[in-house]
Amino acid sequence: MKEKTEKDRGVEGMTNSKSQSLQDNYLNQLRKDKIPVIVYLTNGVRLKGVVKAFDNFVILLKESTQQLIYKHAVSTIVPERDIDTRFENQQ
Repeated sequence: MKEKTEKDRGVEGMTNSKSQSLQDNYLNQLRKDKIPVIVYLTNGVRLKGVVKAFDNFVILLKESTQQLIYKHAVSTIVPERDIDTRFENQQ
């Protein structure tokens, strides 16, 4: 059986820790700047709010109430405005 490469897993040119770092940096920038986002879930549900916290498995979103969203259920995160994607430690 052929061993899967990073490209086969859909992570072109990134190690798993680097792709996790990109995700963490993106979510952290949204959190720090308190940028409103729309989160689309895999079942089609649309949630709006501000990222208050996150870890490896969940995102805490707040609008009028807090919602704990499992990352495996997230399809897309759309910020209200563009954010600076030039994160620290990445050039």
